[in-house]
Amino acid sequence: MPTIDVILPVLDEAEALPGVLELMPAGYRPLVVDNGSSDGSAELAESLGANVVREPRRGFGAACFSGLEAARSEVVCFMDCDGSLDPRDLPRVVEPVVLGQRTLVLGARAAERGAWPAHARLANRLLACELARRTDLRLRDLGPMRAAPRGSLIALGIRDRRFGWPLEMVLRAAAAGWQIEEVEVRYRARSGGKSKITGTLRGTVQTVRDMSLALR
Repeated sequence: MPTIDVILPVLDEAEALPGVLELMPAGYRPLVVDNGSSDGSAELAESLGANVVREPRRGFGAACFSGLEAARSEVVCFMDCDGSLDPRDLPRVVEPVVLGQRTLVLGARAAERGAWPAHARLANRLLACELARRTDLRLRDLGPMRAAPRGSLIALGIRDRRFGWPLEMVLRAAAAGWQIEEVEVRYRARSGGKSKITGTLRGTVQTVRDMSLALR
């Protein structure tokens, strides 16, 4: 297996960062994209040996795209850096892409009790159903852990720079005829309080709004 860059969008994740980086498997190179943290996340990541990119434009998609541009491996991964995902699941997401069996692999979350709020789970299910209506894809989850070839991702021309980034990636990949697959990954309660995206009703509403724009 070649070395794989793992793009970690970060906004105030100093509490979770050490645990995430400690569990990173051999051959997986963490690329922390700091999106304007005020808790020293970027400096902490650097002190722990991670490569750090600073993206001042606020937005989940902006951080992901900045990481994609900075990455150097032929296949790249994305995953949240809040401690909810286990980096040790990365190889099962990456392997079908490296072997050329799939173009995009998504980690479908097998959530422990209390890790995935009901409102976020419902929103995810509704978006997956709408995706199925528009494409031939039958996905359980628009999972935040995913892997794909770097060059092909850049060529997709994803425009969203907010929370619509993950959905637009799947929509464009499906339209381009990519081979898309889900594999199950562990999902646990995040470190350091509620998620800024799905942990609050406001965050979930914003995510759905951005993804609805991507659908249009």
